[in-house]
Amino acid sequence: MNLFDLSGKVAVVTGGTHGLGMAMAEGLASAGAELAITSTTPSKLDEALEYYHSKGYSATGYLFDVTDEREAAQKVSLMLATHGKIDILVNNAGIIKRVPALEMDVADFRKVIDVDLTGPFIMSQLVGKHMIKRQSGKIINICSMMSELGRDNVVAYASAKGGLKMLTKNLATEWAKHNIQVNGIGPGYFATTQTEPIRVDGHPFNDFIISRTPEGRWGNPEDLAGTAIFLASDASKFINGHIIYVDGGILATIGKPANE
Repeated sequence: MNLFDLSGKVAVVTGGTHGLGMAMAEGLASAGAELAITSTTPSKLDEALEYYHSKGYSATGYLFDVTDEREAAQKVSLMLATHGKIDILVNNAGIIKRVPALEMDVADFRKVIDVDLTGPFIMSQLVGKHMIKRQSGKIINICSMMSELGRDNVVAYASAKGGLKMLTKNLATEWAKHNIQVNGIGPGYFATTQTEPIRVDGHPFNDFIISRTPEGRWGNPEDLAGTAIFLASDASKFINGHIIYVDGGILATIGKPANE
C-alpha cells in the first residue's frame, strides 16, 4: 500500500472547490497529500476550505484565473513559497457552453478553449519548470469522453478536450526524461449537483445514460478518487501519456440496439 501513499506530497488542484474536482482533491488528501486549491470565486473557495478543514485535511486556497499568465505565475510562486514544492498538479478547472456549432459566437468558442486547454498548458508550463528542476512530478489533466467522441452542441468543449488529450501526450513525450508522468482522467457521466435536475426516471437524457452505460448507472464522484490517487502516486511511475476513462464502460461498447 506504500505505493499509493501520498504523505508529504503537495497537490495543486485547479477548480477543486466543488463537484468532481473536490472529489479528486479529497481522494488525494485522504491518501496524505497537502492540498493547494484554486478558484475564481471567493465564496466557493471559502466553503471548500471549510469543508476540507472539517475533515482534518491540510488545505490552502488560491484565488486566480488559470488563463491569466501573469496572475498564474504569481500564485504558483506563492504556492512554492508557502508549501516548498509542488509534487502533483491536477488541471481540473474547466467550463462548457452548450450551443449548436452554427450558432456559437467565436468569442465563446475562444473562451472555452482558453479555460479548458490554454489554462492547463499555462499551469503545466509553470509547475513543469519546478518539477524539471526537482526531476520529479505528476501532472493529471482532466479530459472527457469528448476527448474521443463528439456530441451535439458541445463543439468548443469537445475541441478543447480533444486538444487536452494531445497536450497530455506531448508533455509526457517531452518531460518523461525528467521523471515526470503526465496522464489524464476522462470522466463519464457523474451524479453531481449540475446533473441532479436530469437524473430522474423518465427524463430522456437520464434514460439515455442509464441505457448507454454498461454498468447501468451514473458514476458517483468518489468513483474518481482511486484513479486520481493512482496517477498521483508511485503506483503509476512508469505510466505516461495515457488517458484513463472512468465511464462505467461507455467507450467500450457501441450500445444496445433499440429493439433490445
